[in-house]
Amino acid sequence: MLANLFADLPQEIAAELFTTIVDTPKLRIERIVSLGQASPEGFWYEQPQHEWVVLLRGAARLRFEDRTLELRPGDHVNLLSGQRHRIEWTSPDEPTVWLAVHYGSVE
Repeated sequence: MLANLFADLPQEIAAELFTTIVDTPKLRIERIVSLGQASPEGFWYEQPQHEWVVLLRGAARLRFEDRTLELRPGDHVNLLSGQRHRIEWTSPDEPTVWLAVHYGSVE
């Protein structure tokens, strides 16, 4: 089935929109759409799986405990299992589209 990652982008959302594209026991791929959202104050992601994420459209700021990354279209980062990170900012002017690949885990 043909699908497009840029189809049906919302022009207004109250929370990030997660759409699962592939879901298997060892791999999950999802499209994430943000529009001005950020992680709640004091909240940090610490996921049990690794996550490779690429920013396809828009802009975002990703914070780690020791640094901050400004992401633009085409930028990607590999987040290791348990690596603390948070979304500091996403563009409020256009949808920010991410592709996230969740894989493996530390056992």
